[in-house]
Amino acid sequence: MTSKPTEVSTSPQAAMPKPTLANKLPHKVFIIGLPRTGTTSVSVALLEQGLTVAHQAFTKQAFMLADAVSDAPCFSDYQQLDVLFPKAKFVYLDRPVDKWLPSMQMLLSRMLVHLDKHNGRFHPLMKRSFNHCFDIWQVEDVFDDKHLTACYQRHQQQVFSYFAGRDDFLSIDISVAGSFAALLQFIGLPQPNEVEFPLLQFPQLNFPQLNMGRNVASWDEYKHPNKISANASGPDKRKFFDYQL
Repeated sequence: MTSKPTEVSTSPQAAMPKPTLANKLPHKVFIIGLPRTGTTSVSVALLEQGLTVAHQAFTKQAFMLADAVSDAPCFSDYQQLDVLFPKAKFVYLDRPVDKWLPSMQMLLSRMLVHLDKHNGRFHPLMKRSFNHCFDIWQVEDVFDDKHLTACYQRHQQQVFSYFAGRDDFLSIDISVAGSFAALLQFIGLPQPNEVEFPLLQFPQLNFPQLNMGRNVASWDEYKHPNKISANASGPDKRKFFDYQL
């Protein structure tokens, strides 16, 4: 498979809206791992650190309100976000392919009908992100092991190539001890303690284990005042950035 060209608009419509909520960090953090690599666990862990977090963001305002954004469209749009937010930090989530593959197949079995190009109920940006990375509208069998493995490897290679030699990029496997501490150090947050953040597992400072097995809704079920709606409305209402993949 060949990589897909990207294009960033420099038109006036791409102007950044002003945030209406003070951010804790001086820079954005974008979690650009593919679905089923731990995006929900990382998002909840960052909420527990006092950050505002959007797990998926489909409006300009959602991006402006959130300190950190994960999942769609970050995993497909990281190059465009890098241009729009030049001070941002990017975190890739790695996972052994033999563990990721069945989990991704399970997710697609539940989502595919809603990702239909014309009749699916999911947000157009989510559908676009999934198609961009998994070719769901082009291939006959999106569940095929070889196809999904190739998609994972293509995405990983493109990410590593794009961010090669840069100090604003981190790759972690959240199942590896020490990865949470590495993330906090990378984004400039102090180490938490057990009293303040009981959800996190100590003393290893592991990520919370969410969306395990066939569970895909842990983010919706997790209640926290710092959660940012993916469809947050602001000065530009619910408009998205003016760029194309």
